[in-house]
Amino acid sequence: MAAGGPPQSGGGIQQVYERNQEATIYVGNLDPKIDEEVLWELMCQCGPVANVHLPRDKITQTHQGYGFVEFKNEEDSDYTVKIMNMIRLFGKPIRCNKSSQDKKTNEVGANLFIGNLEPEVDEKMLYDTFSAFGVLLFAKVMRDPDTGQSRGFGFISYDTFEASDAALAGMNGQFLCNRPISASYAYKKETKGERHGSAAERLIAASRPKDGPKLTAAPAAPGRPGGGGGPPGMPTLRPPSLPPGMPAPPGMGGR
Repeated sequence: MAAGGPPQSGGGIQQVYERNQEATIYVGNLDPKIDEEVLWELMCQCGPVANVHLPRDKITQTHQGYGFVEFKNEEDSDYTVKIMNMIRLFGKPIRCNKSSQDKKTNEVGANLFIGNLEPEVDEKMLYDTFSAFGVLLFAKVMRDPDTGQSRGFGFISYDTFEASDAALAGMNGQFLCNRPISASYAYKKETKGERHGSAAERLIAASRPKDGPKLTAAPAAPGRPGGGGGPPGMPTLRPPSLPPGMPAPPGMGGR
């Protein structure tokens, strides 16, 4: 291997710990034909690369569909996430995001169904369009498994309900590639017609200490009628707001 090429990927756990996490990106949905050298050459188009690591199966030595790319500075890693995310490589859109944030992007249920898509709308166009409203965890166009052609709809997921509500309000009925698209909260899997975005999901997401938005504490106003019966000094927690038209569940009593 010529000087400046990708190093061997056998650093083990120590290699992971020594990596500069702020200059490292996670790359997912990789085709089996992609190896360290191909990934190195691709990412070098964005900036100087310090290391490429593809975790491999100990027995078959095949990579597991994802890897980590460490750049020599943080600015190049940020730039790479912006321009490489959802680029198709061997027919598959790769997913790129900052490695230091990857473990924090647990889905909260802010999942939208996007319908009436033109055939030319791909994952990158879907991602670029809806990332204007917030941090997207994924953007997926559903395709025919035999032909690979778009089925005319897809799904996106945000890290907060504030972002998904904004996307829903801003994009439902808007034109994308000369066709008005529809946007709505997606149906949950293995449920009978229940959609994401429910008050219960929002309350759970808002109560997460780090991953989700914080609950708003009502100011402790002395002598306020109907004040909470909790211990002194404990704030009254208000549930997060619901989008227009969504009824509040029993016990959350809207006014």
